[in-house]
Amino acid sequence: MARASTKIEDEIRSLPPQAQERLLHVLLAELDGPPDADAEAAWLEEIQRRSRELDEGLVKAVLDQEVFAKLRKRVKAHGG
Repeated sequence: MARASTKIEDEIRSLPPQAQERLLHVLLAELDGPPDADAEAAWLEEIQRRSRELDEGLVKAVLDQEVFAKLRKRVKAHGG
C-alpha cells in the first residue's frame, strides 16, 4: 500500500497546480462527507444574530489588525 500511495503522490505532484487544487477539493469534500443541514442552519442563525447586534449597536466591530496584535501580545507574555 505504501508503495502505491508513493506512486500516487508522485503522479499528483506532476499535475498542473489547477488539477492539484481540484483534486484536493474533491478529496476534502469526500472526507467531510455530506453537508450537515443542522450545522448550516445554525451558522446562518449565528450570522444573522451577529449582524443584528452590529446593526443595533450592541457590539462594536474590531479591526483584524487589533485582534492579531492582542493575540501576539498574549502569546508572547505566556512564553510563546
